[in-house]
Amino acid sequence: MHWHSIIFLTFCIITFIQLFYYLFFFLRLPFYKAKPKATSQTHPVSVIICARDEAANLAKNLLGSLVQQYPTTHEVIVVDDNSFDDSKYLLEEFQKTFKQLHIVELKQEAKLITGKKFPLSIGIKTAKYEIVLLTDADCVPASEYWIQQMQETYDDGTEIVLGYGAYQKRTGLLNKLVRWETFHTALQYFTYALAGIPYMGVGRNLSYKKTIFFRHKGFSAHNNIPSGDDDLFINTAATKHNTKINIDADTFTISNPVSTWSQWLKQKTRHYTTSKYYKPLHKFLLGLYSFTHFLFFPLLIISCLFFSWQWTMVVFVLRFVTQAVVFYPAMKKLNEKDLYPFFIFFDIWMFFYYMIFAVALIKKPKPVWN
Repeated sequence: MHWHSIIFLTFCIITFIQLFYYLFFFLRLPFYKAKPKATSQTHPVSVIICARDEAANLAKNLLGSLVQQYPTTHEVIVVDDNSFDDSKYLLEEFQKTFKQLHIVELKQEAKLITGKKFPLSIGIKTAKYEIVLLTDADCVPASEYWIQQMQETYDDGTEIVLGYGAYQKRTGLLNKLVRWETFHTALQYFTYALAGIPYMGVGRNLSYKKTIFFRHKGFSAHNNIPSGDDDLFINTAATKHNTKINIDADTFTISNPVSTWSQWLKQKTRHYTTSKYYKPLHKFLLGLYSFTHFLFFPLLIISCLFFSWQWTMVVFVLRFVTQAVVFYPAMKKLNEKDLYPFFIFFDIWMFFYYMIFAVALIKKPKPVWN
């Protein structure tokens, strides 16, 4: 067997593995429909937002959580984590109008616990109600029915609900890349959950019960890691039977996207430093997908040049058509379908994306969360 035949065979194997992910995992999202519930029940809910020096974002976004149309008892807890700006006075003004707003003011840093985990733990312990719904200060619910729709996902066996945290649509290449990466990540964690192997959620839109938080002793298993208050906790606590997703458009939250490349690099590097702590099965599945995705285009080019461009293009078109069939309905469900015409560009971009952020997998996370 000549080396160029081996290259082409390797390319075919890589493509087959990619097709497995698209057909076994990713295709679940386009076909997903929430099962109708025989009975509907509303639960008391505690919304929790942690903020450090977020006065500007709170002024712009907090109202969205406070004006929710929810008929059952609920509260909005803002944990003001050692802010030096005007957050305290802003929150006090909000509280005069919205009695469901509760302020927890932290004036001292937690020793040996870096990042957002300590203020979030305090917020969960302070919460009056069993179901907590988490978001960030730079996020706003997409509708007035965010609380209503998220809590409706719960049934007797559900302890965790994964939601979608989208980013505002703006002009420019960076915005599209940020939103593509957000969609691509969501496509994975939603479909893994649908396949019975949930591995993460995003703190911009995440709900779980206090009992599961305390059963797993909060964030104690990874208190030394600044990030991971969302994905590492879900990686530890989520199971096939206790986790559901909700992709109703009313449940989305919308965040301010970063405006510079350096901010985005810093943000993504911080996020990727936690993935090395995932369970072995999750690391294997995610790593195999990323590795084969990374190799696909280099092997495509080499196979075209040194084997047979006709046969190589047949394999490429097979994967391309599969992507086209999966991406459009998935993007439509997550309100990202304006990205669809560019998906082949984004797919090529992922080769460079993996190279840029590969160092984050071995890099030690910095002790900051904001």
